[in-house]
Amino acid sequence: MSIIRELSTEMDWLEAYPVMKQLRTHLSQERFLELTREATNSEGYKLAALYEEGEIVAVTGFMPMITLYNGKFIWVCDLVTDSNARSKGYGEKLLNYVETWAKNNGFDIISLSSGLQRLDAHRFYEDKMDYMKKSYVYLKEL
Repeated sequence: MSIIRELSTEMDWLEAYPVMKQLRTHLSQERFLELTREATNSEGYKLAALYEEGEIVAVTGFMPMITLYNGKFIWVCDLVTDSNARSKGYGEKLLNYVETWAKNNGFDIISLSSGLQRLDAHRFYEDKMDYMKKSYVYLKEL
């Protein structure tokens, strides 16, 4: 039986790091902890994990935001399932968890971005989870 819980301590975050590292390959453990600590304290970032038989098999990070485009909404920053546990519905369960959290906390929009190369993820978001493709996200490194 799977269990989802919010990860609120650095020990929890360390436990989630091996799965998150599969999505955020550029992050060292130290940098992951540093960014998670800062985002949690200053931006309201939440990290949640899905456990199967006591082991983390999927992780999501999300946070409340306000923009003129969306108003008050939740931004899904991260969503990853362990490569050995994919196609078992864990991503769907975590996104449903985020949706429930959003509704319970007065949010009615959830938004996310997905890398251009992640075609399987795009099909998942659009076909299975009913997300609409609304824009492109652009990035300029300075």
